[in-house]
Amino acid sequence: MAPYMNGENTEAEIPPPRNWDPSIIDQHPVTPSGIKVLIIGAGFAGLTAAIECKRKGHDPLVLESFKELKQLGDIISFGGNAGRIFKRWPGVEDKLDPICHVSQSLKYFDWQGNFIYEQFWGSEEENFGKRFNGHRGEIHKILYDHAVEQGVEIRLGQKVTEYFELEDGAGVISNGEKIVADVILAADGVRSKARKIVLGFEDKPKSSGYAVYRAWMDSAELAKNPLTADLVTKGDTHTGWLGPDIHFLAASIKDGKEFSWVCTHKDEADVEESWSAQGDHEDACKILEGWTPAVHAIVRMTPPEKLVDWKLVYRDPLPRWTNGHVTLIGDAAHPHLPTSIQGASQAMEDGATLGVCLQLAGKANVKEALQAYERIRYNRVLVTQKSGEATRDKWHKADFDSLRKNPEAIKLKRDEKILNFDAEVHAYEVYEHTVAELRKEGKI
Repeated sequence: MAPYMNGENTEAEIPPPRNWDPSIIDQHPVTPSGIKVLIIGAGFAGLTAAIECKRKGHDPLVLESFKELKQLGDIISFGGNAGRIFKRWPGVEDKLDPICHVSQSLKYFDWQGNFIYEQFWGSEEENFGKRFNGHRGEIHKILYDHAVEQGVEIRLGQKVTEYFELEDGAGVISNGEKIVADVILAADGVRSKARKIVLGFEDKPKSSGYAVYRAWMDSAELAKNPLTADLVTKGDTHTGWLGPDIHFLAASIKDGKEFSWVCTHKDEADVEESWSAQGDHEDACKILEGWTPAVHAIVRMTPPEKLVDWKLVYRDPLPRWTNGHVTLIGDAAHPHLPTSIQGASQAMEDGATLGVCLQLAGKANVKEALQAYERIRYNRVLVTQKSGEATRDKWHKADFDSLRKNPEAIKLKRDEKILNFDAEVHAYEVYEHTVAELRKEGKI
């Protein structure tokens, strides 16, 4: 296992790609553990953790602040590493397939509309595992329903105002009620209240220096416009335009019937004042001044209520995620830039890893399980976080004269060490060694 970087070294190493043997899962039969797991937040991290904890014999309870489930957002991507997790949940793959993106390539153009390169996915799924890309809200609803079907209790409309640690567990005050458990998994995003109990101080989010205009809409009007028709009348497509410190990605989905686009650009807005709000067509087009008419047509044809102005909140890697019986997961622990294309997948890996760690530790050793989870996950997440910065900088600072001589340099990196990974199998394989390492260091 690579050395634990503790947030100080960004050159972390992660296990090399290999053939994963799922038979190790069957070597650990599941029995009721009696471990009560309190999960704060019902996003992808929280739902995955709940489902995986249920699979491993634990008793999860999820508290979510939203009063009702809404299908919010636009396109979200899950790599083969997350696809393995989906495929182990009965019936989920069959529900995801009809709503997911199926294009075979990504076409790159410069901001003036000149073709640069076409990146074909080829045998990626065969080599790394099946990927699932689709509407965030639709995929979330499938996961939510699956969690409920598996017997996970989810309470909506919960306002968690306080965390506290106990000798043999931890708890929260939610809607005035005291709720305790053996462990708490804080999956409540970049503004997680649990960060204070884990870190010991208030850790506020900061602007990444970038913002995103984004939208999801019906494709009917785009199909009528000759500037955009090819994007939606030929089935699912994936297209990117790159320019100085801006990139614009567009995808049609469901055989071209629906359309999503995102535009990432420089922005210095205060994230405390503005994080996510309705976007303005004029502001978006001003940022894209001088860009190809096709991009302007996409923005102009976006219904006003569908245009979102989203400030990219970021945090530097934390020195730790765990304190006592409380640990951070998903964006609460490690927010990713969209260009990593791994934020949701890594959140799911967190949940799969925790389910195994708690199973192998048992009720008497839940603090050990949380420390092992953090050690197992930390270096890998550090690598995927940094990959988002690398891709953004490659696209935003591209030398287009050089690109015309070497167009392959612009393609999106598909890292086998990231995509060809099985978090559940890996956790079973390394748990005992990880615990021994932590004990030797005096961490547990």
